[in-house]
Amino acid sequence: MKLFKKLHGRLVPPGLELRILRRLPRIALLGSLVPIALAVLVRVLPAEPGVDAAKHVQTVDIFAIAIGITFLTAVFTVAIGAVVVYIMKGPAYVADAYEVEHSDEPKDDDPPPE
Repeated sequence: MKLFKKLHGRLVPPGLELRILRRLPRIALLGSLVPIALAVLVRVLPAEPGVDAAKHVQTVDIFAIAIGITFLTAVFTVAIGAVVVYIMKGPAYVADAYEVEHSDEPKDDDPPPE
């Protein structure tokens, strides 16, 4: 006995989700480089006079880390959605038949509802 019976003839072509999944690694890499570049840039450029340089660098580092985590969370969320759509477009399976009693044809031995 086969556990799953595939429904033949149902083939949904891949759409936007496959293009998104293929582009996500590049998007994640390039998007992660932006906060890193910001943190490097604040160390390279001279600070304005009268500003505590160490505090300024620390503030920008915290901001860059927050941007990076938020961006990677968004990429991960989009990836989950694309994978779910890709799985849902997969092959369809037929369940075993299950006889259902319809309300328009009630059984005679059932008592009437009160």
